Amino acid sequence: MAYTIGIIGGTGREGKGLAYRWAKAGHHIIIGSRSEEKAQAAVAELVTRLPEGVLLEGCLNQEAVERADIAAITVPFAAHAETLASLKPVLQGKILIDVVVPLNPAKVTRVSMPPEGSAAQQAQKILGEGVQVVAAFHSISYESLLSDEEVDCDILVCGGNKDARRQVLGLVQDAGLVGWDAGPIENAMVVEGLTSILIGINIQYKVPSAGIKITGVPR
Repeated sequence: MAYTIGIIGGTGREGKGLAYRWAKAGHHIIIGSRSEEKAQAAVAELVTRLPEGVLLEGCLNQEAVERADIAAITVPFAAHAETLASLKPVLQGKILIDVVVPLNPAKVTRVSMPPEGSAAQQAQKILGEGVQVVAAFHSISYESLLSDEEVDCDILVCGGNKDARRQVLGLVQDAGLVGWDAGPIENAMVVEGLTSILIGINIQYKVPSAGIKITGVPR
């Protein structure tokens, strides 16, 4: 099934990577930004690598969410709460895929979790029960998302609603990745924390895109 997916703050590297993968899979992608000009520039950058006929456009964040079936947020954590609060009315009734990690700006190999426990839990508290927040895509680098090569990396998906997790797992598969249902949103603090560990491994071993792999489960 093809969705219209609005990516809040989609002009960054992670947002463009997801847009690229999902557009290739046949979804209608709307890259959102605080600047319409930046959103359209991101689209112009990506369409040069995509087949003709893909549905990819750019606009302001609010319009991207209003028109979307499913939304994703890829802003820096410093803008996470304010951005979601401003979009709360238009996010109601939708699934929000939260890709944000509360990295410590002074030392990105560490996380600084908010009082709610994780970025995803902060989002759920801000948005309320009318939005199904699902944490995902924390264990993959933007380099891998923007690559056309097969990616040997698994994705953990957490959220408070099983049906919402199932839909997001489908989008993980559409992105050419293997996803695993990692349970309730309370587990997001563990999943988000993996990002800082993987960044540290990248630095220590001088590699661009360390990832994780779930073993012991039939594929």
